[in-house]
Amino acid sequence: SPQVQPFLPQWLAQPKRVQKRIKDNLCPISDVPGIHPRLLKKLQMNGIDSFFPVQAEVIPAILQSASNGYLLGRGGYRPKDICVSAPTGSGKTLSFVIPIVQVLLDRVVCHVRALVVLPTKELAQQVSKVFNIYTDGTGLKVALITGQKSFAKEQETLVQKKVTGYCSLADIVVATPGRLTDHINQTPGFSLAQLRFLIVDEADRMIDDMHQNCLNQIVKAAFQGGNGSGSNMLFQRTKPGPVTAASSCSPQIPLQKLLFSATLTQDPEKLQQLDLFQPRLFTSVYSEKNRDGTETEQDTNNKYTLPEGLSQCYVPCDLNSKPLLLLYFMLKMKFTRVLCFTNSREASHRLFLLVQAFGGVTVAEFSSRLAPNERKRTMKEFEQGKIQLLISTDATARGIDVKGVNYVINYDAPQFIRTYIHRVGRTARAGEAGVAFSLVLRIQERRFLRMLRDAGIQDIKKHPVKGNALKPLVQQYEGALCKLEKTVK
Repeated sequence: SPQVQPFLPQWLAQPKRVQKRIKDNLCPISDVPGIHPRLLKKLQMNGIDSFFPVQAEVIPAILQSASNGYLLGRGGYRPKDICVSAPTGSGKTLSFVIPIVQVLLDRVVCHVRALVVLPTKELAQQVSKVFNIYTDGTGLKVALITGQKSFAKEQETLVQKKVTGYCSLADIVVATPGRLTDHINQTPGFSLAQLRFLIVDEADRMIDDMHQNCLNQIVKAAFQGGNGSGSNMLFQRTKPGPVTAASSCSPQIPLQKLLFSATLTQDPEKLQQLDLFQPRLFTSVYSEKNRDGTETEQDTNNKYTLPEGLSQCYVPCDLNSKPLLLLYFMLKMKFTRVLCFTNSREASHRLFLLVQAFGGVTVAEFSSRLAPNERKRTMKEFEQGKIQLLISTDATARGIDVKGVNYVINYDAPQFIRTYIHRVGRTARAGEAGVAFSLVLRIQERRFLRMLRDAGIQDIKKHPVKGNALKPLVQQYEGALCKLEKTVK
């Protein structure tokens, strides 16, 4: 029987395709229409003279959608929501930072107009850093809300109480879900009534059940009107609906959603929950160069895109040989700047202690056990090449832009394709080359390969390592194990 094709809404079925080949399709920043001279200068000062394909497509699209200013005039024009599905390291952050800063440049009164929600503190910090670079000297204020400061301190960066009532101290808020929800519910005067952009980064994580509630609360707060500030009744928003005479006569601030992800779910029901308005989807697809230099569009069933400079290998092994394989790669194959993933905090910690006990490898662990400042220091030392092996869990490493990872090693084979995509996407960023090795137990091998195949990933090579190669390590390894058992006790 023929396969039943799931019905995809047209915007999902026919997305705007963005060139996949980053290096061949760089676009000089001066060629992207409509960017403010002030921001062009900032970009150049930061060493950016060309955009990646995703940026070159998405920046003008967002600017265009706000070309009549961010206050929506008569006639019910409302900007379309935008979804961007592109590999990690393809420059998603700048794709929203530049247009948002530009649209807000001429704002007069400070209100929260842009809200960026991210799943982890590290990501939020990273994004707020980029916003700070581009808002510097513009008078626009950025607040970072992640629970790293006390609640009261965060409140001080969001609102100020005056005789006339509360006024906002932030134009752009970058936040993690839990902390943001607390401020929506508990910070007097914190209002999203003037919110113009809601950016959900790493959107697939945010659509998951635990964060869905947060997104609902944001939208609710955005449509509540200024909680009791009264003066803004003119801009009272109505829930999006058909344009009626009444709804089109008072100016309204539209709320536009911008979703970014390396693995944007293809599941229309999930996206339905986000209540998107006439969304446009930008996605980057493989285009293969043929012998004669022409490009063929690949079968678009490839739901996921991987960085172009990435080579993928897997090593069939058994449980006992996994630690030996890692040591073999580090000591005999002399791998440098390796990011190694395990499936749990405990596994990370244990493996870290084991490698440390073995000796000869500069190793660190990167997990939620560590305080944020320790994580920062570890990350810096890894980037400087002082640490050759960084052992981490998925939660910690998701979306983090680590400079110069040469190898990703999946010490524990990932159970989900998304996890795989995110892990291996930590290397080969921004058009560089990188290698991903997965240690796959023989009983997992079939399932692992099928998972990749179903996602359209075919170019993974089998890379067996012979037992003889590991023999020389065994004696010292057993010594390290004994040492470890003692410390654990």
